[in-house]
Amino acid sequence: MTRLAAAGAATAYQKEWFARLRAQAAAGEPIALVNADAPQELLRAMDIPYVVNQWWASVVAAKQRADDALQVLRDRGYPDYSRQYDAISLGSHFLADAPWGGLPQPAVVIAENSGDAARKVFDLWAELPGTDFYPLERSSAVEVPSRWWELVPHRWEEAFGSERIDLLAGEIADLAAWLTERTGRVLDVDRLGSVMDLVNEQAEWNRRTRDLVAAARPTPVRVGDTIPAVMVPQWHRGTEWGRDAARRLYEEVAGLVEAGTAVVPDERLRLMWLGRGLWYDLGLYRRFEERYGAVFVWSMYLAIAADGYLRYGPDPVRALAGRFAGITDQLYTPPWSTEWYVKEARAHGVDGVVHLVADDVPGSWFTTRALEDAGIPVLEIHASNADPRTGGPDRIDAAVSEFIERRLTERPDPEGRPPLQADVRSS
Repeated sequence: MTRLAAAGAATAYQKEWFARLRAQAAAGEPIALVNADAPQELLRAMDIPYVVNQWWASVVAAKQRADDALQVLRDRGYPDYSRQYDAISLGSHFLADAPWGGLPQPAVVIAENSGDAARKVFDLWAELPGTDFYPLERSSAVEVPSRWWELVPHRWEEAFGSERIDLLAGEIADLAAWLTERTGRVLDVDRLGSVMDLVNEQAEWNRRTRDLVAAARPTPVRVGDTIPAVMVPQWHRGTEWGRDAARRLYEEVAGLVEAGTAVVPDERLRLMWLGRGLWYDLGLYRRFEERYGAVFVWSMYLAIAADGYLRYGPDPVRALAGRFAGITDQLYTPPWSTEWYVKEARAHGVDGVVHLVADDVPGSWFTTRALEDAGIPVLEIHASNADPRTGGPDRIDAAVSEFIERRLTERPDPEGRPPLQADVRSS
């Protein structure tokens, strides 16, 4: 099966966009580096070009330069074994031959305070002359609603609580003023409203695509294609291009479904990849198709783009706060995350889950237990998604093969054996 046209188009667009961004930076325009959990739509509305930290780390890892970037940190006396996904971009900034010409030095960096190590990474960015850091607070839920994905499009205040929305809405207003001081750009609230409208349209298309993929038997697309096809447009949320790219992905997938296209015509096993993308070994997602008739049909990227970003409301600042106040909860905090993962696994009819557990991901035990309690076998792989030293392709391949042979082809398990765990880190 050929690659999705939407994936190829998104990748080509991203390269062109990044070249333009580098030219803007060279001409003196201020560039921002933001974490994935930062309210990026604010920068979009203020016409401040930005790069998402995790996207750039994925490029460096996919180009097999992650260890080089981490070596830079080692050489400077910094740890290279914690929060690699956050730190790789910082290390890559000092590489003379970084991918795609390298990341321009940002004028501002923005990230949520998600732990001491992550905070220190961004503090180091701020030690560069000409770079300033704005830290956002992370709040916690007191009460957790059931089936949050049904609440958040319109009833997000109920889902996350007014206190959390108040905190982040105030920080967004303060951040806008802070950005104006450093860039001269001024927030137009009406423009932010238009950006939010485009994001909602994009999310609606992603929801339609996710539902198509969930219902299709056998699957017409593999996650190795849907990840770039959905995530590149996600980094351009609030633009007409991002919305239209999401629509084109839906139309392409709908055409494949109508034509009866199958990634594996003799599909025997449907797998869920739970966790971040394995950027240094993207070929993993195809490796088990011929061997076992097993295809990865789910990743969090399309799923969270479908369920996690819709926010309707008359106040765009408050709606934006409602979008990001609980984004981490949705993915990583039980029971928010566990209930959602079980829902997604059942909707996609998966036979088993490969759960990539990084050292900075909370709640992984609860996620695995919830899926196993729902009758869905889980393989836990303890490794970083961006640092190849923590999980070589051969070791991960062997772990997944053992899981398929031992847990998925022997179901039901009369011995009641516990979930498989694979610590594939180098000794």
